[in-house]
Amino acid sequence: MAGADLEKYKTAAFACIERNAGAIALVGDSIFYFGELGNQEYQSAALMSGLLEKEGFEVTRGLSGFPTAFLATHGSGKPVVALHTEFDGNPDNSQRPGVCEPAPIVEGAPGHCEGHNVNAAVMIGAAIALRRVMEEHKLPGTLKVFGAPAEEQLLSRPYFVRDGLFDDADIALHPHIGADLRVGHGLMQSALVSATFTFHGESAHAGTAPWNARDALDAVMLMDAGLNQYREHLKPTARLHRVIVEGGHQPNVIPKRAKIWWYFRDSSAQGAQILFDQAKRIAEGAALMTNTEAEHDVLSAVWPTRGNRTVAEVVRGNIETVGLPPWSKEENALAVALQKKVGVAAGGLTKELSPYEGKVQQRASANDGGDVSWKVPMVKFYFPGNIPNIGYHHWAAGVALATSIAHKGAVAGAKVLAASALDFLTRPELVDEAWTTFADELGGTTYESLLPAGQEPPADLNRTLMEAFRPAMAEHYLTAKPEFA
Repeated sequence: MAGADLEKYKTAAFACIERNAGAIALVGDSIFYFGELGNQEYQSAALMSGLLEKEGFEVTRGLSGFPTAFLATHGSGKPVVALHTEFDGNPDNSQRPGVCEPAPIVEGAPGHCEGHNVNAAVMIGAAIALRRVMEEHKLPGTLKVFGAPAEEQLLSRPYFVRDGLFDDADIALHPHIGADLRVGHGLMQSALVSATFTFHGESAHAGTAPWNARDALDAVMLMDAGLNQYREHLKPTARLHRVIVEGGHQPNVIPKRAKIWWYFRDSSAQGAQILFDQAKRIAEGAALMTNTEAEHDVLSAVWPTRGNRTVAEVVRGNIETVGLPPWSKEENALAVALQKKVGVAAGGLTKELSPYEGKVQQRASANDGGDVSWKVPMVKFYFPGNIPNIGYHHWAAGVALATSIAHKGAVAGAKVLAASALDFLTRPELVDEAWTTFADELGGTTYESLLPAGQEPPADLNRTLMEAFRPAMAEHYLTAKPEFA
């Protein structure tokens, strides 16, 4: 396709995004105030899928057993470009936007302190612009837009991949909030197995007949101690984290049931599986020592996220075209004030594009989009919308997420996403090149899902916690509805 035509399409997409900057911002802000946890994102999913359906996409809901997952499709034939992102929040992360101190909207409630609400806004804004350009200019190809719930629990996309939802995709693009506009290639994030271990014993009165009990909580604590001893032998790339999710109800009743939830991370899928296998052996040992029974349940298991070089180079070209937003003095002052409050380097917002990263250094974080990146050439790129040097899952990371900082960043991210999709929709030679480099990058590695055969997702995850807070949170929902012109 002639370069002039492609530039015309990109210009039209940019104009649509700019014209609808207010609607894009309202998508992100609405989801921010919904503050929904993974697998409970009913309001968020309804908003996103409803907007796409109204726009003319064909929408399928409830993918792979996830009640809040959706797929919106436009067009037909090749190439198939898949956009995918997450939109869930985290527990106890409620935070008022624009306030540079801990200030929950609802005390103890869930909220957004990473920025998945802005991810959603970027994807919706880009998808609507792309559909309109494809329709107006009769562009061939298929656009698939995936709403992927429960990223914080690393849940949905391994199931999507297992169930074949990405089998026909030629290119996949994943936008994620950051504090810069950047992209790279190579192994980006780690593999992870998420599993619960439940111990079953026998209860008894802790004061009058403790000898009659088989203490399930003792087993949980011994498993925890065993894995803590095992930490000495971990490779530098490995990580273990856990929470006790069930430990009894009151001290004078010895628990007959207790549960601990573990994340096992390593730089490779095989490494994460080795950690999980060792944990199973330690759990059996804990059960043996306490005369209890152990069972485990794999909630999810993800491969490390990788970025394809060809796709990354295309995205980088669009990053250079779009550039960083022009920040106001007030926006930069908010960033500096927050950075000083938290005690990190107070350089304000990012004002210049960093050099192209090229091949990136793998990080210990994980994302459930990793499995997608082993099935199809993909990149995860970062757009500005948060404040530099502020770590995720902390109250401070929620301060910018429903302010003009996030709104401007979302426009930039949507432009990069739309322009990159148009490159692949209109230039088949780029798709071919991406698959050539993809084969080289895999180096003969054969992808196989880490999910156990027949595993079903935990559809009710977070339901009780979300139900406890939703009524109070609903009082703060925005009444305005996004309308795309």
